[in-house]
Amino acid sequence: MSKDIRIKKGLDLKLKGEAANKIAETTRSKVYAVKPSDFHGVTPKMVVKEGDNVKAGEVIFYSKADEKVKFVAPVSGTIQEIKRGEKRVILEILIAADSQDVFVEHSKKNPNDLSTEEVKAHLLASGCWPFITQRPYDVIANSADSPKSIFVSGINSAPLEADLEITLSGKKDFLKAGFEVLAKLTSGKVHVTAKKNAAYLPDSNSFVFHKGSGLHPVGLVSTQIAKIDPINKGEKVWVVQMEDVAIIGELFLTGKFNPTRILALAGTGFQDPSYVKAIIGAQVADVVAGNLKEGNYRIINGDVLTGEQKTRNGFLGFYHNMFTAIPEGDDYDFFGWNIPRPNKFSVYRANMFSFLTPNKKYDLNTNTNGEHRAFVLTGDYEKVFPLDIYPIQLLKSILVKDIDQMEALGIYEVAPEDFALTEYICVSKQDHQRIVRHGLDVMIKEVG
Repeated sequence: MSKDIRIKKGLDLKLKGEAANKIAETTRSKVYAVKPSDFHGVTPKMVVKEGDNVKAGEVIFYSKADEKVKFVAPVSGTIQEIKRGEKRVILEILIAADSQDVFVEHSKKNPNDLSTEEVKAHLLASGCWPFITQRPYDVIANSADSPKSIFVSGINSAPLEADLEITLSGKKDFLKAGFEVLAKLTSGKVHVTAKKNAAYLPDSNSFVFHKGSGLHPVGLVSTQIAKIDPINKGEKVWVVQMEDVAIIGELFLTGKFNPTRILALAGTGFQDPSYVKAIIGAQVADVVAGNLKEGNYRIINGDVLTGEQKTRNGFLGFYHNMFTAIPEGDDYDFFGWNIPRPNKFSVYRANMFSFLTPNKKYDLNTNTNGEHRAFVLTGDYEKVFPLDIYPIQLLKSILVKDIDQMEALGIYEVAPEDFALTEYICVSKQDHQRIVRHGLDVMIKEVG
């Protein structure tokens, strides 16, 4: 049964620099990278070595914990370097790309004609399985499990996020096939939450549609799971991003693993905020070439709340669909805490006037406007946190590694991204997302 979701506890952070409705051309990168760190908890076992030639979609490593889960090259070319860090930990696999991709050819398949095991086998062999993550723990799904349901968010509610009507334009057939694939993986339902008039969604009986509206984090899957089909201890729910559903569908319809995304370039650090087409693992310098303003700007792969800081020499992450560029916060206001600042945004009313202009857009920088200190119990976290969880109590239970308390307070229901807003408004400047990630890792180790 369809459920409508409206979120009132949250925060829409309105920033300048929204991407315009146009797709610009980018230069094909000479080097692409696959980073094991994009896949939390995965220890890679290499299949290739430096100097090997690979095709796009060819396996380059697999997971030590689950050898069925394979990770493939996004482009064809030569393995240029396998970068290692301390204790020989693999940091990056660099691929010198060919001028034109040569793909591994998989057979075309109709998911409706396949069993669940056949669908799983095809996803695992092709390298599409890492697109499927699980709750609890926010890690790649175990291929041996069967989830009680699968969730796909069709709302990008974070600041300056990509518009799915643009990034998924012309991909209805791929999406339809992708949803048919997901429906084969669960005995439960595939839940899709999107805005009322989501034109990019296909007509399909493979999923249940839910209308979502309201403040961020309405677009986060944890919020949708909590409202539609909450997780209980011992249960598993799988999660797939909407753009990745299209990549899965394209695999079944064409027989090719094609990890090409349409990315949003947003933020005041870009001369012309717009969209570009790029392949996963592309070099940042090529994706933002000719568009980044001169000056000291931070490049973020993802949105400003949950994204990862990158340099021009970095690479597009496996799960990200945007780059954000905002001013680096390396300047400070004299007595800034005690002087009225009408051009600054804050959820607090002390010396701020942003509450008088709720629709105003701001050009904010990375300055945290304060230093790290002990937790202060203000009661404000709950105003931007729609889950039925006590956020500060959960964070404190993680810090002291109280497993029973973590379970009782809802650790199985959350992912680090769910605490991005509480981190943003935190007067103590605590790193909530890092704390939650640590808590989830403790639970994996102690509970499994």
